[in-house]
Amino acid sequence: MQITSGTVALISGGASGLGEATARRVIAAGGAVVLLDLPSSPGADLAAELGERARFAPGDVRDDEAVGSAVELARDLGELRVAVSCAGVATPGRILGKRGLLPLEDYRRVVEINLVGTFNLLRLAAEAMAGNEAAKEDADRGVVVLTASVAAFEGQVGQAAYASSKGGVASLTLTAARDLAQYGIRVAGIAPGIFGTPMMAGLGEEVQSGLEALVPHPPRLGRPEEYAALVEHIVTNPYLNGDVIRLDGGLRMPPR
Repeated sequence: MQITSGTVALISGGASGLGEATARRVIAAGGAVVLLDLPSSPGADLAAELGERARFAPGDVRDDEAVGSAVELARDLGELRVAVSCAGVATPGRILGKRGLLPLEDYRRVVEINLVGTFNLLRLAAEAMAGNEAAKEDADRGVVVLTASVAAFEGQVGQAAYASSKGGVASLTLTAARDLAQYGIRVAGIAPGIFGTPMMAGLGEEVQSGLEALVPHPPRLGRPEEYAALVEHIVTNPYLNGDVIRLDGGLRMPPR
């Protein structure tokens, strides 16, 4: 499926980081975007910068009404053919540590945003995509890209909540692809390694330098534009379905 002037992509977490880079890529390819992000995010400013083919939909991915409104906004722009789930948090905390037990509410919040929020976007976008006309070249009606993480496979110390949530996203990918195949909707996942996003910037330069040294080649942080390029490839390659693709420079995370 090609990205054309009639293609609309709904991107959660679209106001910054991986989501922003993906939005810019879709716009550059000629499509339109709806940026679903928190009201406090810079989504409105980014949409204004991207121009008339971009809209901002303020909301939380856990909220049915907010995500449903974003889907309808996408349909107002054209055909919702692409959905990309980039919204997520990475709250650290050991199960049992110097601060005591990991609060259940902290664990629940990470899983609800990263996994339940991803599923909420997936299901509502798929419902809309099922009504699209099948593309002539590959019979696709839509493509959903989920964002997992290398932590799904190599969760580090203090990543119990994050690794659980991203492991759920990775496991969701194949079953979702199988569920939605009858409607001509593909589902694929990306498991990024360490990327230069606002979330990573909050860790400080010393921590970032240490993480860069773990990457075999190239020994640096991933660039959001590289994630966006893979999203575009997934959309345009009709035989990519049900897979979770690692995008990590050969990184395998150590315990800590």
